[in-house]
Order: sequence, then C-alpha cells, then structure tokens
Amino acid sequence: MSSVLLETPEKTRDAARARPARRWALAVFALWLLWGIFLVAPDQQAVVTTWGAVTSPRVLPGLHYALPWPIQQVYKLKVNQLRRTVIGGDVTDIPLGRLQPVASEFLSGDQNLFNVRVVTQYSVSEPRDYLFQSVDVDKVVGAAVESELARRLAHTAVDNIMTTDKVAIQNDVLTAAQQCLQEYHVGVSLASINIENVAPPPDAADAFRDVAGARADAIRIVNEAQGYANDLLPRAHGEAEQMTQAAQAYKGGKINHALGDAARFEAVAAEYAKAPEVTGTRVYVEAMEQILPKLRKLIVDSNGNLDLSIIGKEDGSDSPPK
Repeated sequence: MSSVLLETPEKTRDAARARPARRWALAVFALWLLWGIFLVAPDQQAVVTTWGAVTSPRVLPGLHYALPWPIQQVYKLKVNQLRRTVIGGDVTDIPLGRLQPVASEFLSGDQNLFNVRVVTQYSVSEPRDYLFQSVDVDKVVGAAVESELARRLAHTAVDNIMTTDKVAIQNDVLTAAQQCLQEYHVGVSLASINIENVAPPPDAADAFRDVAGARADAIRIVNEAQGYANDLLPRAHGEAEQMTQAAQAYKGGKINHALGDAARFEAVAAEYAKAPEVTGTRVYVEAMEQILPKLRKLIVDSNGNLDLSIIGKEDGSDSPPK
C-alpha cells in the first residue's frame, strides 16, 4: 500500500504534463485536416494528386476537400484564360514592332524566303494533360504551329501569302496544329492563329518593294481601264438603243405612211371605177390645187392678149418680164 501511495502523485504529475501536449497535437492535427478545404473559382478547374499520382483529373468550381500536403496536392488552372505564344518574335517585341528574322524565316512554294510573325492563342482543355504531359506547353504549341505553318507556306506562292491566301492559311494551320496537339496529349485547345506580319528579308526588301509597287501600278491601271470601260460601255449601249428606237420609229412612220397612201389610192381607184369622168376631173382639180400655188402663172384671155401689168404686179416690179 505504501508503494502504491508513493507512485500515485508521480503518475498524476506525468498525466498532467501530457494533457497539454495531447491538446496541442490534436489542435495541430485538426488544423492540418482543415487545411485540406479548398475553393475552385468559377473560371478555374483543379487537379488533385495523391502521393504524386493524379486521382481527380478535373475538379469543377466550388468548395472541395483534399487531404493536405504531403498526402494530396491541389493544382488550380484558369481554363478559360487565353494564353499567347508568338512565332517570329517575343511577346514583348510585338508592341515595339521588333522582329527576329532568323526565328521567323520561311520558304514559300516559289522558293522565296520571307519573315513571318504569328500570334497563337490557346486555352486549357484538359488540366491533367496540361500540367503533367509537357514541361513547357508554350514551346510545344509554338513548335506544332510553326511546323504546320512551314508545311502550308511551302505549298503557296509568296504573292498569295502576302495578299489573298492569308485567311485560308490561318484556318488550315489552326486545324492541322490542333490535330497534332491532340496526338501529343498536351491538353490545350487552339483559339486562333493570326499572321500579324509578312515581310521579305532585309537583303531583298528593296526588290520586294519594287515588285509590290509595280503590282500596285498594274492593279491601278487595270482598275482605271475597267472604270473607263464601265463608263463607256453603258453610254454606247444607250446610244445604240436610242438609234435603234429612232430607226424603229422611222420605219414605223414610213410603213404607216405607205399604208395610208395605198389605202387612199385604193379608195380613189374604187371611186374611179364607179364614175371615171367625175372622179378623174376631181382628182385633176385636187392635183392642180396643190401644184398651181407653187408655179408662176400667165393669164391669157380668149383673144390671146396678155395683161403685162398683172405680171409686173406679181413680180413686185413695173417692168415687163424679159
């Protein structure tokens, strides 16, 4: 009994010392457990790994829980954010207009060297692949776009690249590069490929400018000729139409006049057949009514005398005609 009574105070003191340590341990453990609560924002998605292996490849926005480090680890990504990579220059070079010729030199289908700067925008489509399949996603995206761009430009003439085929090239490269990135499992989706600048090498810049100037002059001359033709042809068509209508009107008038004369002659012929003497006399008188006013007349009486004073008055003079 005496030994038991002696040990009791010592155990009591040890137990009293152990209680605060357990409380602290429990508090630290509770805080460690609470540390696993995490929030995924509306524009984010998360990936959770357990001992380094992916266990939750896509965690949607909201409040979630994961065992704290080192058991589990949470990686958050802004999946809707557009990321940029530049071929033929750095991102910081774009506002300053600087270009890196060696990095952006391509060969066209007609064996011309030229510099191209392309800006590619992409977003995260698979967070797990984006985080763990590639060390540098920007370089992989840039390499895929540059490879497909080189292949596409190698089948296109430089004039078309600099003028009419730019949009078609961008669309073709976007489709081909996206397919390539899907095979690599990079976890990105290309949003746009924009060819911002196409320029000849510095050594050939003057020749390219001369060619471009000559092409512009040719286009201007063709446009001027086309404008002149567009102005002249409608006027010629209008004048031709006017002449055609005038000829048709003249033709119609002549035909109608001839038909009227023919109808009048037929009517006179019919009347002449009925009464030849009367009709003949009437026709003769009508003809004289039209002819005589236009002629100079000499009136002689039945005795053959000529009144010369009448002739002088008709001429407007008193002297007889010679």
